[in-house]
Amino acid sequence: MLNPAERARAQATPRRVLLRSALGEALRRLRLEQGRTLAEVSLAARISMPYLSEVERGLKEISSEVLAALCAALGIELAELLVSVAFHLSSDSGTAAVLAARQADAGRFEVAAPPTRRAGDAYALAA
Repeated sequence: MLNPAERARAQATPRRVLLRSALGEALRRLRLEQGRTLAEVSLAARISMPYLSEVERGLKEISSEVLAALCAALGIELAELLVSVAFHLSSDSGTAAVLAARQADAGRFEVAAPPTRRAGDAYALAA
């Protein structure tokens, strides 16, 4: 049981949304907008219906492979889904404006690389 000071601190702390919850909500919203059932999407993505249900409810972490399969089954691009989730996660209107500008420019992603290669340069790959 929390004492009054701990309870006040817990209530004052903003609730953080988990990525798995935001992804699940976005996937469910897309599926319902298309008027499709869990069974239809899980069959198209070749995953089990109970697993898809748990993903949509934010109870299970999702691998990049399964996420790609779900995006294909729903007929959307992964980047489109991730931008939607980023909007949901951003509570800062400045962040949302930047994301809106980037979404308007979707499809034209650039990869930044050093102008010249030098010994010891390292490159990071993002999924």
